[in-house]
Amino acid sequence: MAEVFLALGSNVDAERRLRQAATLLKQGFPGIRFSACYRNPAVGFEGDDFVNAAALFQSDADIPALLERLHAIEEQCGRYRDDPKWAPRAMDLDVLLLDHRVGEWPGLKLPRPDLMRRAFMLGPAAELAPQFRHPVAQRTLAELWAALAPTTPPLTRIALDLNRVDSGDDA
Repeated sequence: MAEVFLALGSNVDAERRLRQAATLLKQGFPGIRFSACYRNPAVGFEGDDFVNAAALFQSDADIPALLERLHAIEEQCGRYRDDPKWAPRAMDLDVLLLDHRVGEWPGLKLPRPDLMRRAFMLGPAAELAPQFRHPVAQRTLAELWAALAPTTPPLTRIALDLNRVDSGDDA
């Protein structure tokens, strides 16, 4: 079993879509845990604010199968593979870390290259597993977050708690 760190984000009916994604992720990955949810401005384009969170779960799926499952969840939440890159997102699920694997696979580079410079990814991931050591930087997520946090606008926490979403809710 591998530990999977996942970033979740949406800026299209964000809270509803994140609840939907959490429900689907809980059905597919028992034991999944979610960070708090944070509101932040869109990056790379003008648009509504995003709501972002991170998730941590165990999976024995190989990388292609894992990505296929995550893409299917994105699609159920209104995201399609041919959506423009820098545009509003109904749902974005990005693998940040997969245990301590380093490398490139079709559709995935590990660790995620922008993890250490995107507060909306690193902060929530550090919240879930502060002592996890980044496989390239060789520093803990807490150490990386402590270095990045003072250089970025603070994350704005919202009341949405994805850990309290019932896995039996209508997805």
